[in-house]
Amino acid sequence: MVSKSALTVEYCEFNHPERLFHQPINTYSNLIYFFYGLVLVQLGWKDWKGFSNPKASTIRKFPFLTILLAVNFIYLSFGSGFFHSSLTWIGQRIDMNATYGLTLSLICIGLVQVLVKSELSNQIQIRLVTAMLFLIAGFLPLALQISSSILLPSLFFILLVISSIHYFQYPSQRIPLLGLLSFGLLAIALQIRAMDVAKINCDPMSIWQGHALWHFLTATSSLCMYLYFRRERTEVKR
Repeated sequence: MVSKSALTVEYCEFNHPERLFHQPINTYSNLIYFFYGLVLVQLGWKDWKGFSNPKASTIRKFPFLTILLAVNFIYLSFGSGFFHSSLTWIGQRIDMNATYGLTLSLICIGLVQVLVKSELSNQIQIRLVTAMLFLIAGFLPLALQISSSILLPSLFFILLVISSIHYFQYPSQRIPLLGLLSFGLLAIALQIRAMDVAKINCDPMSIWQGHALWHFLTATSSLCMYLYFRRERTEVKR
């Protein structure tokens, strides 16, 4: 089944139905999610090996959550790549579910950093990650009931609230620049996506596509938000 996006020509890039990848630039640009996912896998593995470090931040003591975020980065890479290469209805559903999964994972990381003040056992970590996987799967049917224009901004707002609480808990230990950079990149990405959908400065045959830039900016914004929750100043000025 062809997606609504294909029927309405939602994005600027020209659709090549005769090719394996219908929108090649929008497909290839999803590799940025895959690359960042591999980076997070390495961070999660590093955290796992240093699990007993008493000076590590809460997130560094929770390697399973970093791996969950890494999996969602890679999931979005394949999900969005599949959508733009096929422009099918099922591809669009997987793409959106992966987007929700990435955002929900960041929200979960933020909540853990804000609420958890003690080291969690591996068993509790696994249970929490398992619950998150069920929640992400639950967004597949939920997304059919609530428009993404409502659901996704709501998740972004929740993430903004949590990141703000995170800063005001211990401001001297936080690095606000990473959080500001994350939301700044997201704001730019939203504007570029809107311009791409409105066909402003649009060249369907160009290698420079607004939606491809959206992929790069949202991926980098998500990574910055993770690093914002992860990093703490090692020395507090007095």
